[in-house]
Amino acid sequence: MSTAARRPFRRGAPPAGTGYVRRGPVPAPAAAAAAKPLRKPVFTTIDQLRPQTHGHTLTARVLSARTVLDKQSANQSRTRVAECLVGDHTGTILVTARNDQIDLVKPNTTVIFRNAKIDMFKGTMRLAVDKWGRIEVTDAADFKVKEDNNMSLVEYELVDVAEEED
Repeated sequence: MSTAARRPFRRGAPPAGTGYVRRGPVPAPAAAAAAKPLRKPVFTTIDQLRPQTHGHTLTARVLSARTVLDKQSANQSRTRVAECLVGDHTGTILVTARNDQIDLVKPNTTVIFRNAKIDMFKGTMRLAVDKWGRIEVTDAADFKVKEDNNMSLVEYELVDVAEEED
């Protein structure tokens, strides 16, 4: 087959002779997708957090921060991990902050956790924000932190539930 007979693959169109046919309508341009209005975030409280859940948005005050790991690797990259106790008017929970997040969660600051998830560590809950989430420093909140309800002190156990046969 000569190079003149071969057509280059064009974006959006299948190569000639493959047998593939486009199904459905042609995708709309990105501008039409961007016109959809954003949803307002639904804020949750710390006492409503449950194991293995994700997508939480909450406002909390940082009570303390403790560096757990600060390691320099061979390729000069630095890994930092800190455990921070944060709380709101319903309770407190430990947050695992990594690398640049540690600079945001300083004691006595108020932060907003967006798209946070609950990780389990030794049977207890930890709030974490991965690459899909965000931590933002905000104005000081006007709530009093309820320190006697620490959700990270509650131990959970994963139990297999066997279905009964009739």
